[in-house]
Amino acid sequence: MKMLDALAPGNPDRELALTLDPARIPAHIAIIMDGNGRWAKRRGLPRIAGHKVGVSTVRSVVEDCANLGVKALTLYAFSAENWKRPRTEVDMLWRLLRFYLRHELEDLQRNNIRLQSSGHVEALPERAYEELLAVERATARNQGMRLNLAINYSARIELVDAVNALIDEARIEGRLSSLVIDEKMISRRLYTAGLPEPDLLIRTSGEMRVSNFLLWQIAYAELYVTDTLWPDFNRAELLRAILDFQRRERRFGGLSGELPEEESGEDREIEEIVVSSQ
Repeated sequence: MKMLDALAPGNPDRELALTLDPARIPAHIAIIMDGNGRWAKRRGLPRIAGHKVGVSTVRSVVEDCANLGVKALTLYAFSAENWKRPRTEVDMLWRLLRFYLRHELEDLQRNNIRLQSSGHVEALPERAYEELLAVERATARNQGMRLNLAINYSARIELVDAVNALIDEARIEGRLSSLVIDEKMISRRLYTAGLPEPDLLIRTSGEMRVSNFLLWQIAYAELYVTDTLWPDFNRAELLRAILDFQRRERRFGGLSGELPEEESGEDREIEEIVVSSQ
């Protein structure tokens, strides 16, 4: 892992990183970045102060994930419901997005990170939208980690868009009456098409909900909730989340280990019950 090269011996983060299995780093991590407002309120500061510090957290988490070998990182930056917030706060969020895009392009290029976005980004203010597209184009050929910003995003709208796209395609091709939609067809038309499904979903601030985020994609993701507020989510927090992920047994609805070749007494008893009831 590149991270170890940047950490001096004796650094607590290095010691924590050494406990990870490099072969079991999550391919795709998704994060619900929550708690900026509460972080500011606890310090008697305006909410926007929490968002500003949160941008610094984004910078460090992106770099750490890239150095750990994560293939894709999706950050829930702005939901379709966030437009309900005060106008001054929303406007400041777009200014912070533009600030991040302008100042992080060099680091994205240096770390070979490709930026992309998910959501109805065309509804963003013009300058923010243009800068977002400019950075996406500038990093389009990078082959390292994919940084996916979910902006003006709603998982329910994403699913509706995917189904409508399938219907429109079938109508144009004259096969609407025989259209049968399956899971693969929907997956290929999601905003995240081309990315692996998230292995690990992290939510900061302790809230126990997924907030309309990647509802289709996180079907088998491991969930990790921390009470830490997003501005305080540091490298050690990220490493602990990944370590917790690696300690879990992922079965995807199946069973762990191999099934016994011979039936157990309980299996035979169940079979007798089924047969006698027929």
